[in-house]
Amino acid sequence: MRGGPSVEKADSLPAVSRQSRGWMLLPALVACVGFADSADAQWGGWGRMGGYASTAGQAADYGMAQVIRSQGYANLQNSEAAKNWEDAKTKEIDNREKWTNTYFEMRKTNRDARAEERGPPITEEQAIRIAHKRAPARLDSMQLDPVTGHITYPLVLTDSVFEPYRQNVDRLFADRASSGGSVSYDQVQEIQQAVNDFADALKQRVDKYAAGDYGTARTFLTSLAHEARFPGS
Repeated sequence: MRGGPSVEKADSLPAVSRQSRGWMLLPALVACVGFADSADAQWGGWGRMGGYASTAGQAADYGMAQVIRSQGYANLQNSEAAKNWEDAKTKEIDNREKWTNTYFEMRKTNRDARAEERGPPITEEQAIRIAHKRAPARLDSMQLDPVTGHITYPLVLTDSVFEPYRQNVDRLFADRASSGGSVSYDQVQEIQQAVNDFADALKQRVDKYAAGDYGTARTFLTSLAHEARFPGS
C-alpha cells in the first residue's frame, strides 16, 4: 500500500513539469519569430535570402547589425552637414573679401579722380610766389615812416572813437623804429594783435561809413599788420 501512491505521484510530476516548461518557452519562440519578421522587413528580405533568425543569438546579431547600420547612416549625414557648413563659411569669407576689395578700389578711384581734378602738387617755389601775390601791399614811407614809426591813417581811422586803438598802435611802431627796426617775435605778435583789435572795432561800425572809405581803411590796417613782419629802415 505504501509503494502504490508513491509510484503514481512520481509518474505524474514529470509530465506536469514538462508541460509547464513548454508553455514557458512559447513566448521566447514567438519573440524570435516576430524579430525575424521585423528584421526581414527592415533589411529588405532576410527571409527571401534565407536570413530568418533561427536562434536568439542570431536575432541579436541581426539587431546589432541594424544598430551599426543606423549609426553609419547618422555619421554620413553629420559628415554631409559639416561639409555644407564649411562650404557656406568659405563662400561667406570669399564674399567679405570681395566686398572689402571693392570698397578700397572705389576709394582709390575716387582719390585718383580728385587728385586729377586738383592737378599736380605745387612746388615750394610756386608756393612762395603765390604767397607773395596774396600778401597785402606794403605801405610806403608816407603812410608809415620807417625812421620815426609815424603812421598816417586814412580819414575813417581818424575818427575819435578809434583814438585808443591809434595810440596803442602808434606806440608799438615807435618802439619798433627806435630799436632800429629790429623786433622780436613777441613784439611782432603784439603789433599784429593791436592792429587786429583795431580792425575789429572798425568792423563793428561798418554801417557808419561809406563803402569806399571803409574798404580803404580796412585794407590799410591789413597792410599795417603785415608791416610788422619786416624790419624797419
